Amino acid sequence: MSVLDTRNRLLQALPPDEREKLLPHCERIEVRKGEVLASLGQPLEFAYFPEGGLSSNLAVTDEGRRIEVGCFGYEGMVSTATILGSDRTPHEILVQIAGPWLRIRTDNLRSAIQGSPALHDLLLRYAHIQMMTVSQTALSNAVSSIEERLARWILMVHDRLEGDELPLTHEFLAIMLAAHRSGVTLAVQTVEGYGAIRAKRALITVRDRGMLCDLAGRSYGPAEAEYERLIGSFRDNPPPHSG
Repeated sequence: MSVLDTRNRLLQALPPDEREKLLPHCERIEVRKGEVLASLGQPLEFAYFPEGGLSSNLAVTDEGRRIEVGCFGYEGMVSTATILGSDRTPHEILVQIAGPWLRIRTDNLRSAIQGSPALHDLLLRYAHIQMMTVSQTALSNAVSSIEERLARWILMVHDRLEGDELPLTHEFLAIMLAAHRSGVTLAVQTVEGYGAIRAKRALITVRDRGMLCDLAGRSYGPAEAEYERLIGSFRDNPPPHSG
């Protein structure tokens, strides 16, 4: 069945006539929590445009350790390798929160890019933002405390999900923050102690977004501001960003 409309913010930023040309080549699927949609070096058969849920780009070591270098939801797409001329993904793509996605065969997307300067330009702008996110993550992991990294990551998830309840386990958080699970537990307790979140088993509730912005400092904000400048808002009611 042809797709006629979408909640994906990236595709919504296309001119309507360009979006109407692309969507019939897409199909809607449901991705499941814990599903690995692409492995390191795997040929890319499809590109994906999420309409909900949350997924991560994970760097994987030879020993099998996984560290998040970027997360994406209905504001983005995967994999930007397709946009940049590669037929293989440099990361593992892991679904953290299930949701509906659109998928399109990579050859169909490349054909659409060749025929649409507007689509080509939009996806290149998104690839630029993804590079900023990866760089910001590397900087944050190197110089920020685990509490700052936790606050940043909760803000990034909050941007991409509706509501204030985030179904996140400590196991996932340890991967996302490049930290041991015991350290993550202490960081969650510390941030909860500031009144920024409420933590229960496999669930974090955002209570004070402003406090999270203060805790994250400059580790959060630059890539998000660039997205809003070049593409548009993540959310219907854009949350405030740290100054």
